[in-house]
Amino acid sequence: MPHPDAPREIVILGQTTEGRTFRPSDWSERLAGAMSSFRPGRAPAGRGGHLGYSPYCVPTVMGGVKCVVVNEALRELEPRAWDFVMSFARDNRLQTTEACLLPEPPQAD
Repeated sequence: MPHPDAPREIVILGQTTEGRTFRPSDWSERLAGAMSSFRPGRAPAGRGGHLGYSPYCVPTVMGGVKCVVVNEALRELEPRAWDFVMSFARDNRLQTTEACLLPEPPQAD
């Protein structure tokens, strides 16, 4: 059983409930880009920060399927942003799943 304090994420898969690939092909980057201003502590990301994604909403690929990983912390930080992302998934009939993703292992130099 996961630890109750473990960060939880919702993974929005680029596949509809009917099993079709969601289009346009850059949907995950667009959705994550729309959420890029939501950052920890509401602090700006600094110079060039507008070019990156928020850690609360990150595009990725899992098993060859484009996805967006949405951290549940976004719900507390900005409930309307959370509702927007979840409504996007629901309105487009995208598959979602809950997860507790592990951090990437450190890279060897």
